[in-house]
Amino acid sequence: PPMKDNKHIILCCRPACIARDCDLNSFCLTLSLQQGELEKLNQSTDNINRWETELEDSRQKFRAVLVEATVKLDEQVKKIGKAVEDSKPYWEARRAARQAQVEAQRATQEYQRAIEILRAAKETIALAEERLLEEDSRQFDSAWQEMLNHATQRVMEAEQSRTRTEIEHRETAAKYNTAISHMRQLEKKLKRTINKSRPYFELKAKYYLQLEQLKRRVDERQDKLTQAKAEYRTALRNLETISDEIHARRRLSAMGPRGRGVGAEDDGTATDDISNFKMESDGISST
Repeated sequence: PPMKDNKHIILCCRPACIARDCDLNSFCLTLSLQQGELEKLNQSTDNINRWETELEDSRQKFRAVLVEATVKLDEQVKKIGKAVEDSKPYWEARRAARQAQVEAQRATQEYQRAIEILRAAKETIALAEERLLEEDSRQFDSAWQEMLNHATQRVMEAEQSRTRTEIEHRETAAKYNTAISHMRQLEKKLKRTINKSRPYFELKAKYYLQLEQLKRRVDERQDKLTQAKAEYRTALRNLETISDEIHARRRLSAMGPRGRGVGAEDDGTATDDISNFKMESDGISST
C-alpha cells in the first residue's frame, strides 16, 4: 500500500484506541473531516489576505485616478473658459439621448421576445387541439387535455406580456425621438461653444469610463473578500463542531469500564456500559 496509507493507519489505529474499544472507522473519518476543514480554513485565510491586499490596491488606484481627473479637468476649465458652462445643456442632452436609446433598444428586444413566446404558445395549442380531434372520445387522452389547458394559459400570459412590452416599446421609442430632437436643436444653437468645449467633455468621458472600470474592480474585490470571510467562518464553525465531537469521544473513552464497588465479589460478569447498550440494541433489533 502507498506510504500515506501506512501513515494513516499509524495515526488512527492506536493501541490505546483499540484497548478502549473505539470505533476506528468513525474516528478516522472524524480526523479526515477535521483535516479537510483545516485545509479550508487555511485556504480561506490565504484568500482573505489576498483579497484584502487587492482591494486596498484597487481603492488606491481609484483614488489616484479620481485626483488626476479632478486636476486635469480643472486645467481644461481654466484653459477653455466660459464655453464649458455654456455648452453643458448640449452635453447633458446628448447623454440623455444615449440613455434613451439604450432603453428603447432594451424595450424592443423585450417586445420581440414576447412575440416569439406568443407564437410558440399558439403553435402548442394548435398541436394539442389537432391531437384531441384525432382521438376517439372513448380514448380521451387526459395528458393532451392538460397540455392544452397549460398552453391556453401560456397564450393568455404571452398576450398580456406582448401588450405590456408593446406599450413600453412605443413609449421608449417616443422618448428617444424627443431626446434626439432636443439634442439636435441644441447642437445647432450652441455649435461654436460645443466645438470649443469638446476637449473638456471628451476628457471627462474618458476619465468617467476609467473610473467606472476601477469601481467595478473594487466592487469585485469586495465581494470576493466577503465570500472568503464567510467561508472562513463556516470552516471555523465546522472545526469547532468536530473538536467538540473528538473531546466527547475522549471523555467517554477515558471513563473506561466501571469497576465493582468495594467489597463486591468479582464473579467475572462486569462489563462496560457501552457494550451493554450495544448488546441491548442488538437484542431489540433482532426481535
